[in-house]
Amino acid sequence: MEEAGAPHFPFPYQPYPIQEQFMQALYGALEHGKVGIFESPTGTGKSLSLICGALSWLRDHEEKRRQEADRLLQGDGCTSLSISSSLSTTTSSTPPSSSAEPDWITDFVQKKAERDFVSKLKDEELRRKKREEHLEMIRNNSQLKYALKRKVEHNILILSRGELNNPEEELIVAEYESDDESKTKNKFCGGDDDDEDDLVEEHVTKIYYCSRTHSQLAQFVHEVQKSPFSQDISLVPLGSRQNMCVNEEVRRLGSVQRINDRCMEMQKNKHDQRPKEVEGGKRKRGASKAVCPYVGAQGLQTLRDTVLGAVRDIEQLLSLARETRSCPYYATRLAIPPAQLVVLPYQTVLHEGTRRASGVQLKGQVLIIDEAHNLSDVLSCIHSSELTGAQLCRAHSQLAQYSERYRSRLKAKNLMYIKQILFVVEGLVRVLGGKCKVGQNPHSQTTQAATELLTINNFLFKAQIDNINLFKVTTTTTRSQPQHTAIGTEIGEGIDGFYGYCQQPDTESPPGQQGAAEDRELAASPMMQVEGFFMALTNANTDGRVVLHTQGSVAVSSMKFLLLNPAVHFAQVLKDCRAVIIAGGTMQPVSDFKQELLFSAGVGAERIIEFSCGHVIPPENILPIVLCSGPSGQELEFTFQNRDTPHMMEETGRVLSNLCNVVPGGVVCFFPSYDYSRRILENWEASGVLARLSSKKKIFQEPKKANQVEKVLNEFSRTIQRCAVDGGTLSGALLFSVVGGKMSEGINFSDELGRCIVMVGMPYPNIKSPELKEKMAYLDKNLPHSGGRSPGQALIENLCMKAVNQSIGRAIRHREDYACIVLCDRRYSRPATLAKLPDWIRAHTRTHTSFGPAFASLRRVIHTHLQWIIHTLCL
Repeated sequence: MEEAGAPHFPFPYQPYPIQEQFMQALYGALEHGKVGIFESPTGTGKSLSLICGALSWLRDHEEKRRQEADRLLQGDGCTSLSISSSLSTTTSSTPPSSSAEPDWITDFVQKKAERDFVSKLKDEELRRKKREEHLEMIRNNSQLKYALKRKVEHNILILSRGELNNPEEELIVAEYESDDESKTKNKFCGGDDDDEDDLVEEHVTKIYYCSRTHSQLAQFVHEVQKSPFSQDISLVPLGSRQNMCVNEEVRRLGSVQRINDRCMEMQKNKHDQRPKEVEGGKRKRGASKAVCPYVGAQGLQTLRDTVLGAVRDIEQLLSLARETRSCPYYATRLAIPPAQLVVLPYQTVLHEGTRRASGVQLKGQVLIIDEAHNLSDVLSCIHSSELTGAQLCRAHSQLAQYSERYRSRLKAKNLMYIKQILFVVEGLVRVLGGKCKVGQNPHSQTTQAATELLTINNFLFKAQIDNINLFKVTTTTTRSQPQHTAIGTEIGEGIDGFYGYCQQPDTESPPGQQGAAEDRELAASPMMQVEGFFMALTNANTDGRVVLHTQGSVAVSSMKFLLLNPAVHFAQVLKDCRAVIIAGGTMQPVSDFKQELLFSAGVGAERIIEFSCGHVIPPENILPIVLCSGPSGQELEFTFQNRDTPHMMEETGRVLSNLCNVVPGGVVCFFPSYDYSRRILENWEASGVLARLSSKKKIFQEPKKANQVEKVLNEFSRTIQRCAVDGGTLSGALLFSVVGGKMSEGINFSDELGRCIVMVGMPYPNIKSPELKEKMAYLDKNLPHSGGRSPGQALIENLCMKAVNQSIGRAIRHREDYACIVLCDRRYSRPATLAKLPDWIRAHTRTHTSFGPAFASLRRVIHTHLQWIIHTLCL
């Protein structure tokens, strides 16, 4: 396409110039295999630009491949010149033979290579045509008949393996072998690997799109449905079992872990329904076990094809799955190989084990990570792990009883690994100040309250488990298996089955000694969580730390693995993918993001490109103000030392009262923390400030429970709408929220809902936190200093300003929207701090040392827009 000029981007309407620029930059990044950092403010059509730009590249890429194949496949074969030029790209890196071969041998090798290349091209073309014909039949609603039951069942088994493990007996784990042992065995033992390879469908070139929440993914799918590509693209939405299960019996279990465990158990039962040997050589079928009625081969195949035939979000897919009584969780995973666009959550693509289990293959593919402003934090969170003393004691109790009961039936090698795991768990309990004894209740073992932070090696030494090879305990069994399996997982499932069979209550937790939250925590398989912690301890010593937190008793004490270097887990993603696009509404500050996550992962500066665009709104539609002092002249600086003083709190109340006098509709006020929000509201209630505010606007507060957010927002919206229609004494509503809270991300305060955003103070993180201190120390040691500041100091500033940018970005959401942004703290006027605001906000930010001029400019903007609205209504 580039030879013929700029690429063509189908778009549902005339794109804005910045959207054209966005798509051009995106197309170039994908074409040249770059790592792109793309910033486009909310309201500028970022999702649609991503869709049309990326799918235009995919369309052109596939067309280029077809043209190249047609050029090489001329008539019945390829010309020698064509094939030689194509083969040269693959053989150029191979050094020539030191000894000259006879001409006839060289000629023979060349012709054989040509024949093989032609055969490969023909096979690829044949598969491509079959895929296209199949999709065309699906889209035309033709009656399809398949003979693929064996293939579907096999693929389901592949997706399940590692979760199910299909033990050789109902509760006895299969013999574990390390990678070295299995390589030797597989070298001399035949198997059916070739059959499995034939059954696994080839992955086509595709784009993986991931975002943070289920609602954001659904919104993206809706944008695809509105795009010009909706009729031609094959899209697959992925989700967790909790989001995609349609079996009401399983859904009722509630928690993610319970749903996962029950689903895997039912899949194992399905594959274990076969005759079993008994004494005397006779065979009988085992007792009937519950299997999922939604996992039938024919139904899954039909649902898989339906998924590929039209663009649907998860809710639409669930509705269809209930009608056809087929499982969307497994059907969507079967649909991944032929899909062109796969939409999935962060965790599924950023965690290697989850990628494997889901059938996601990144090699040579495109990955788009949206809402990526907190990508480093997300990676650290995904790869961190935490264990409580109660979980450790319960895992030890179960594993010890399991080992004792099945000692005579377990193989010697498995017994050895079980003993090793028991030894490690005992060491972890000792670190928390307890002991693993039969019948010992962890609640009765008291410990002294303390917090300690250790390197991985020092933690292993303290637990006296440094002589145990955790890699071997947690690593995969054999490379011949399509889905890797850990011995800890095998044992965990065996124990779960053992306890389900016995139906025994937990002997470690007497009734009345635990809260509901801890009961839910212990309901999950403790061995799975123990294995996750083991895996975390296999990180390099410099990449992580272990935080020990002892308090009261062993049961409530905990140990947490903290990942300090997220780049180590992002490096493989960057290496495998053809191109990676990291996108967000606000990506500032970019320099530190590149240093911590890209350069540290081995990405060269030449592979990174950056794109940032302004907003589509006119300049007069936004008024960002840095307010250095209040109406009475009190300087606004919300440092830890003076933010609690009565003068500062009262001055903040006067600022807010003046704003509410002139701003119509909704005002959203963000406080730096929940604790400060509570203290300042208590002060305002006692001093009468809250009463004055409530006489102008109805007051709402961010709820403590997440399930109440929607209710508060709906009432907030209805109040503003009523005030706009009925008039009266109230001019709208005032919402008190918290930076980093439930309403600072993902909530749209568009139009009348957010005419003014007020930021009280600067939300710096708690620098006394042991985890943050260690992160700062790690960055100071491993990253270069720049601009006269240490990387640790930069981290604090960046965390603060990223949170601010997300909060103030809640207001302006489309071209016709307008809002005022008031930053109440003189520290925002510092050039280094202003530089961390998004470009489209920073360019219009004005600093006011006194309140009068700031208030006058705000009132002028509000008056101008009100006059414009009245004029428009009159017309």
